Amino acid sequence: MTPVNYNQLYYFYLVAEHGSIARVSELLHITPQTISGQISAFEHGIGTALFSRQGKRLIPTELGVVVQRYAADIFQLGDELKAVLTRQHSSWQNFSVGITDVLPKAFVYEMLRPVLQLPIKLICREGEQAGLLSELAINKLDMVLSDQPIQPGSHVKAYSHLVTESPMAVYACEALAEQLSADFPRSLHDQPFLLQGKKSIIRQQLMGWFNEVEVQPDVVAEFDDSALMQAFAQQGLGAFAAPLLLETQLLNNYRLLKVGVIHRVTERFYAISPERKLTHPAVLQLVKALQQDGRADVEKTKS
Repeated sequence: MTPVNYNQLYYFYLVAEHGSIARVSELLHITPQTISGQISAFEHGIGTALFSRQGKRLIPTELGVVVQRYAADIFQLGDELKAVLTRQHSSWQNFSVGITDVLPKAFVYEMLRPVLQLPIKLICREGEQAGLLSELAINKLDMVLSDQPIQPGSHVKAYSHLVTESPMAVYACEALAEQLSADFPRSLHDQPFLLQGKKSIIRQQLMGWFNEVEVQPDVVAEFDDSALMQAFAQQGLGAFAAPLLLETQLLNNYRLLKVGVIHRVTERFYAISPERKLTHPAVLQLVKALQQDGRADVEKTKS
């Protein structure tokens, strides 16, 4: 069999998508005869028809559906390659990153700090994951940072790269930390606790862990904003859980002490990009720094 003629494959793919040679002719400003001839040549090379006619529409055959799926992936990759090749150097001067609002702010700073070594302007956008992914899909963002990968079946064509993970720990102001450290985790029972909001994936794991160790803290407040939760904890209003890797920052910036480590609860952090292979120099710098710290790039998942 001769190599695939991608020009013929492209005409086939468009007709399969639109169901009409006339419609594709209008889109490409090419005569219907040219498109029909290219598809006929493609079918001749394969040795079988790829369309059947139902009324005025051309419907892919069973084999045609298979070819259409492969073609969709091929031309998606082509679009990605074109975007990389045609991107001018000036576009690298900005790095637009979306940050899901449930991520700990101290962690986000540590994660993005290596990017500031580059001669670029960092632009941060905060919001819910769904909205940020929509902006990623239309190239308004270069990357999204999230505590969960893109979900299977998502309408956004994107790829999740696990960049780091950390067991959770419980922190509190000095007075409360001294009180809770003696018999952790049983010491948390009936004690004031600040909990992540319902949008946080880590909240579910924490609730499961509380049940597992038969501890029921007194949840006095819930927060979507981790920085606000830390501010409340600093005033002694309750203990809270945050990644262990933030221990130094929480001590230095908020004078919050570690009470104990929850090894069975792990928070994962993902960089979601529109490309299979990371290409933006800021993203590469970020991942390189995390790898040097021994924390990154152990898994990739595709939507």
